[in-house]
Amino acid sequence: MGVSGCGKSEIGQGLSTALGVDFLEGDSLHSAANVAKMAAGTPLTDSDRADWLLTLQQRIAQAAQQQRGLVLSCSALKRRYRDLLRAGDPGLRFAHLSGARAVIAERMQARVGHYMPPSLLDSQLRDLEPLQADEAGVLLDLTRTPQQLVADILHSAAQPAIL
Repeated sequence: MGVSGCGKSEIGQGLSTALGVDFLEGDSLHSAANVAKMAAGTPLTDSDRADWLLTLQQRIAQAAQQQRGLVLSCSALKRRYRDLLRAGDPGLRFAHLSGARAVIAERMQARVGHYMPPSLLDSQLRDLEPLQADEAGVLLDLTRTPQQLVADILHSAAQPAIL
């Protein structure tokens, strides 16, 4: 989880490979209308995200019911979004990729072919509610290498959750 440009897709793919489970890019499930809105530089509202979040929740629940692992990348910026996702699987854990605005903005500027413009970064940072003490997961420094971040996530998952 985290704002656009923090590395969710790259780390998610690496984690899914390390775990030998499926990877789902949450952004691929946004409606065409949501993608067009973001591409035009307009932030999504909670209402815009509602169906998307329910679709992600369904995919999480399906994986849990089938007892197969799943790594999902999505922003999950607000606690209520994460609560909705957790309703699909109460054992869901989050890896929050976090870092300085300048680093993220630089990464967004360097991306080619992504619909999310750097102008939306500030709205995402405003909406971001970091993981709270009662949420299973880990806060990570996005400036670490992808290999280090995957290792950090795997290590945190092996530790008992402190709630």
